[in-house]
Amino acid sequence: MRLHPSLEHHIVNTLEWPGLRPLQAAAVAPVLDGSDALLLAPTAGGKTEAAIFPLLSRMEVEGWTGLSLLYVCPLKALLNNLLPRLEIYAGWLGRRVALWHGDVTTAQRQAILRNPPDILLTTPESLESMLVSAKVNHHAWFADLQAIVVDEVHAFAGDDRGWHLLCVLERLTHLCGRPIQRLGLSATVGNPPELLSWLQGASKRPAQVVAVDSDGSAPPDVQLDYVGSVPNAARVIAALHRGQKRLVFCDSRRLVEQLGASLRELGVTVFLSHASLSMNERRRAEQAFTESRDCVIVATSTLELGIDVGDLDRVIQINAPPSVASFLQRLGRTGRRAGTSRNCLFLALTGDDLLTCAGLLLLWGRGYVEPIEPPPAPQHIVAQQILALALQEHRIGAELWQEWWNGLDLFGPSTLPVAKHLVADGFLETDGPLWFIGPEAEKRFGHRHFMELTAVFTAPPEFTVLNGREEIGKTDPSLLTASVDGPRLILLAGHTWRVTWIDWKRRRCFVEPHEGGGGRARWVSSGIGGASFAVARAMRDVLLGEDPPVRLSRRAADVLAHVREDNLETVHPGGTLIVRTSLGDLRWWTWAGYGANVTLQATLESLADQSQRADDLYLRLRGDIGLEEWRSATTGLAQRLRMPDIEEKALSGLKFNAALPRHLAIATLAARVADTYGARAALLEAQRFTTL
Repeated sequence: MRLHPSLEHHIVNTLEWPGLRPLQAAAVAPVLDGSDALLLAPTAGGKTEAAIFPLLSRMEVEGWTGLSLLYVCPLKALLNNLLPRLEIYAGWLGRRVALWHGDVTTAQRQAILRNPPDILLTTPESLESMLVSAKVNHHAWFADLQAIVVDEVHAFAGDDRGWHLLCVLERLTHLCGRPIQRLGLSATVGNPPELLSWLQGASKRPAQVVAVDSDGSAPPDVQLDYVGSVPNAARVIAALHRGQKRLVFCDSRRLVEQLGASLRELGVTVFLSHASLSMNERRRAEQAFTESRDCVIVATSTLELGIDVGDLDRVIQINAPPSVASFLQRLGRTGRRAGTSRNCLFLALTGDDLLTCAGLLLLWGRGYVEPIEPPPAPQHIVAQQILALALQEHRIGAELWQEWWNGLDLFGPSTLPVAKHLVADGFLETDGPLWFIGPEAEKRFGHRHFMELTAVFTAPPEFTVLNGREEIGKTDPSLLTASVDGPRLILLAGHTWRVTWIDWKRRRCFVEPHEGGGGRARWVSSGIGGASFAVARAMRDVLLGEDPPVRLSRRAADVLAHVREDNLETVHPGGTLIVRTSLGDLRWWTWAGYGANVTLQATLESLADQSQRADDLYLRLRGDIGLEEWRSATTGLAQRLRMPDIEEKALSGLKFNAALPRHLAIATLAARVADTYGARAALLEAQRFTTL
């Protein structure tokens, strides 16, 4: 194995493993040799051990001391889940593990600082907090750092938390004065080499993608059904697979609550998990679910990643997940026990949802997995990092600050306007050749010791819901302000609660249980949303006659046939259709996805109806356009694309936008909304005018 003899002994005698899994065996050599690596395997493929076992061996053989290994996860719950397992593994070699995230108390953190562990489990936000905190001597604290493991790296790389993490890793590397080994753990992705290159950042160290071929297990059992409503979905779930443990995924907190309440009315033992439930509520639910058999847990993506909820029998998906990669994660939650196979039942609530599910499953059947693409133009992260560095070091050189990111492309010459803006607008003060935190940064981000500066994601304002002293979770304030007849009822944790008092100043509301149901659930989504180009095109292929390689129920087949018939005038195998209705409405059915359509709307300018919002599947054109005018106006337009127009109020979703020049903030958000690839593809296709 090449692992440390003590580890090999415990793997065989304590874990009673006959040997390492294929990924674990393949990872030993590159990790022991100190290479950066991306370790790829499906859910429950043994990725954690593939990284930790050779790193523990290096730790022992090379005599690492102090805090030498960071293990970074996207979720606090995942860190909590990993802690007992890693404590066991490290304990075999007399090494210690500690946990540091937002729920760890001040007393616990002080104890960790006094007696540093060998391995620290943490989040990017907590790492940033350590770097900028006056209570942490970060030069001494990170002096012995040798390696960093980034778990679920694909979940980081697809949004701004990934850029934030990468920038923090570069600052840690600069702080240590030497390269640090970087290991990423990921589920299946469409572009592994690019993901590994992204994780390496400015590093030029040897690097390797470590993946293994399929284990030859039986093909998964995937079914697609149409149910038409949430109560019907609950009836199907209650009737099927009784006596088994079922995990149901929904892609909104509101749907989780509604389905949970419907299942509870049917007498099903049901637990809920989503981000607006309190930590204790989620832990209770996950623990109870782990110990039960005949039960259901309804969750958002909070349970998509590697949190252990015991052996599952069934995964059920309400409507379509956001991506094929997400579906693969969820599918991988099943089939872990000997003699069982992976399975997933899709339940579509509407005809449009059924079509989306079919399109996504068609992509899956073709072997497609989305490439992980970091968000473009993260100029607001550059602003955040400059301010964080000024907090960390107290004074930074006006000519030397870029050195902290070791030549990372993100901090090239294009960042100079950002730095100049920070100085000009008072976010940074100057003292000769030095910069330090200015009054505008204090005003905007100084609350609670600059806590706002340590996280790059925004959270909409929510009210904490309390039953006595027990926190149940959080709810959207609109539920507390809307006009109601009778008692104000909210739905949370699958139960209806009557609001008894609202503390507006402290953003709290107090509730008591209410019998009889009738509660409402609502949260505001902060995502841009919309179908991707790939999913929208697959949906078109389904309408043109392709079926996904899954079992369709009779209901699903019948409804899909009706959906195809209803959309006969919107699809054509030889290109896209521009359809004029009897009322004079003109729609271009691009089937290109939201990002492409908003890009097309901006590019077409007066040809498009700018008063209407672009759809995932079509956009409205000016009603008087004829074929010749269209052809003349769109010739060569694919090479002259414009970025989407951004409303001023949309900038609130871009954290730290105030620290950017306004034109840069708008350009940053526009680049994230746009899909130039899809827009160009739609313009280069043949377009046909038809009249209904």
